[in-house]
Amino acid sequence: MCCDLKRRFLLLYATQKGQAKAIAEEICQQAGAHGLEADMYCISEMDKYNLETEKDPVVIVISTTGTGDPPDTARKFVRKIQDKTLPPDHFAHLQYGLLGLGDSEYTFFCNGGKTVDRRLQELGAQHFYDTGLADDCVGLELVVDPWIDGLWLALKEVFLLQKEKEGMNSDAVSRSPSAALHVGHELNLSSEVQNLKLEDERVRSSDVLTQKPADIHHVASTRDTEPSLVHSVPPVSQSALNIPALPPEYIDVQFQDTHGENPHLSSLISEGKIFEVPVTKAVQLTRGDAIKTALLLELDTADTVFDYQPGDAFCVICPNNVSEVEELLQILGLSDKGECFVCVNVKQGTKKKG
Repeated sequence: MCCDLKRRFLLLYATQKGQAKAIAEEICQQAGAHGLEADMYCISEMDKYNLETEKDPVVIVISTTGTGDPPDTARKFVRKIQDKTLPPDHFAHLQYGLLGLGDSEYTFFCNGGKTVDRRLQELGAQHFYDTGLADDCVGLELVVDPWIDGLWLALKEVFLLQKEKEGMNSDAVSRSPSAALHVGHELNLSSEVQNLKLEDERVRSSDVLTQKPADIHHVASTRDTEPSLVHSVPPVSQSALNIPALPPEYIDVQFQDTHGENPHLSSLISEGKIFEVPVTKAVQLTRGDAIKTALLLELDTADTVFDYQPGDAFCVICPNNVSEVEELLQILGLSDKGECFVCVNVKQGTKKKG
């Protein structure tokens, strides 16, 4: 059978902070177990692949940055495919599947992936697998994991159809209608899973109307109006979400007793120095009703002397509400560890990427 041979597919990723690359590496790692082989490249490495002549299926993982822009690594690629002189059948030979990463609390959700997806379609490319849009607001894994699980069946179906067209496998041509129906049914199921979204607001409204008045009063009296570490608010609290299976442990957590001492902030930072600089501008990027607020901050570093390179990062330490922290510690059974510092490391030998 064709699935006994390793079949190649092109795997491209466009990342801003590394998340899309980590997911692409996970796909690449899993491919071998499914009898497939992935040629993985950053989408900016256009000298190493050529979509204009690509015959094998293409898988694209792309994130979104800023206010709905493709990642910096995808800008050159996007400019190239947005060339108005390209004919509408430029990518008619291309079969692809795309996974977009984003956050629905931003105005232009997954716009980086949507931009590439829309333009490839305009140039004649065809989906071999439905587009997945993962939402960091509720957890990327809710879409990413099912999307990857369904990808392997979709890829094998593509290779099977290629065999039929090439006439290299007469058994594939004569496979029974019931088998084809079974494969199609599984593909439909995987598509339904990977298109996981929050329930439609109108459906939720109709559900509320069918509740008893006493139930409605109970819900209204117990629901908090503000998001916190221990309570969810709509739309998350009203959504039917499928939680994926608990992954293997890959984090090592150690509690360190400070013996009543309060270490200086610099001792909590593994690398680099600490600087205090004024904030000169703050712009809210998320909607007014967003559960998580994202701000664009401008810092005045004119009077601060330090060296930095492109790609360097800095961290901001923010306080949490004391009562929320205490309640969360109680829920986790860690009330006696409240004064301990925590050392978190990735376990040696873990296969978890990113």
